[in-house]
Amino acid sequence: MYAAEANGLGALAHATAHPPADDLGIRIPEVLSVAVDGTWLLLDYVAPGLRSERTHELLGRCLARIHAAPTDDTSFGWVHDNWIGNLPQSNPADPSWAAFWRDARLVPQLELARSRGYFTSSRDGGDRMDDLLELLEPALSDVEVPSLLHGDLWGGNAYADTDGRPVLIDPAVYRGDGEVDLAMTELFGGFGARFYAAYDEVRPISDEYRSYRRDLYQLYYLLVHVNLFGTSYVAGSLSAAERVLSEVG
Repeated sequence: MYAAEANGLGALAHATAHPPADDLGIRIPEVLSVAVDGTWLLLDYVAPGLRSERTHELLGRCLARIHAAPTDDTSFGWVHDNWIGNLPQSNPADPSWAAFWRDARLVPQLELARSRGYFTSSRDGGDRMDDLLELLEPALSDVEVPSLLHGDLWGGNAYADTDGRPVLIDPAVYRGDGEVDLAMTELFGGFGARFYAAYDEVRPISDEYRSYRRDLYQLYYLLVHVNLFGTSYVAGSLSAAERVLSEVG
């Protein structure tokens, strides 16, 4: 897990190494060492400060630049598997974003949830989850160019340093649709309006995201939370699936 995190931090650091001259950019803690046996990870300490509208603006702009930059591989996935929370996250190379999102993201979490008694029948929404899986090809067929993703961008994994500059930690990186990161930021909140406005100025947010992809991408994280924390996230997962089906079905 720590080796995978170190790899992700390194990828983000490389992607953010050369901000424009008029931009403070974003900070990624430097990886100093990783234990050979995988039991610890040593990072440069970046002291937390106070967030401001400027912090949100810088983060939105920088994230959009990361997503807009070409990747060194045109397939979706990553060079190795990693983790989402303490659950394994598979990253096989796939030329199809729809197939990757179905087979490497939704299906593994849905199967795990079903092994624990959730979504097993039509009474608890199992058939609706299956219906959604059938719609992924038309829903995501236009996403053809991968972006480097943070992969787990909730409010606890982004903060401000003492100068108000944004800092990113605890990634679960892979190549995918950049709007996945946006969907995660909206799931639990904590990102100001300037974050989204600044992002949209650099990399316009698609109409499809606002219509149904936000819910489709949040569904992955909701299923992860079902598997980590149980019943309290089941209703939210079903609601997200129903909203997608109402727009795409």
